[in-house]
Amino acid sequence: MPKGEGKVISQNKKANHDYFIEETYEAGLVLQGTEIKSIRAGKVNLKDSFAKIERGEVFLHNMHVSPYEQGNRYNHDPLRTRKLLLHRKQISKLIGVTKEEGYSLVPIKLYLKNGFAKVLIGVGKGKKKYDKREDLKKKDAKREIERAFRDRQKQF
Repeated sequence: MPKGEGKVISQNKKANHDYFIEETYEAGLVLQGTEIKSIRAGKVNLKDSFAKIERGEVFLHNMHVSPYEQGNRYNHDPLRTRKLLLHRKQISKLIGVTKEEGYSLVPIKLYLKNGFAKVLIGVGKGKKKYDKREDLKKKDAKREIERAFRDRQKQF
């Protein structure tokens, strides 16, 4: 199965807008209690989340997983820091890449694969404002071309 395949639960749409994603890694998540039930219900938000390497381990910060409704006292803190599961070689490679200026680890999407929650982490270099404008112009131009092509095919 290629990277990123499975039932997609949540996507970080701002990641491609704010960063040039150069490499991606699939990572498992260390969850506790009722978090997986909330994730399966789709109550997850990756919008402001980021990954950070601390003491040779990778952690995901600011990922919001809503408390499970039937979880009573066994519920979790929605914004707690979660550990990501990666191979040692991958972590050492990420350490080298993130030491360079301007690179950061950005979660792109969260999905279920064989019953396990996985996060697709991207190594991204921050975009400048003019890069973002350029991307929007390209996106609009592509949309216009597709619209014109579609209208032309309706005529025939």
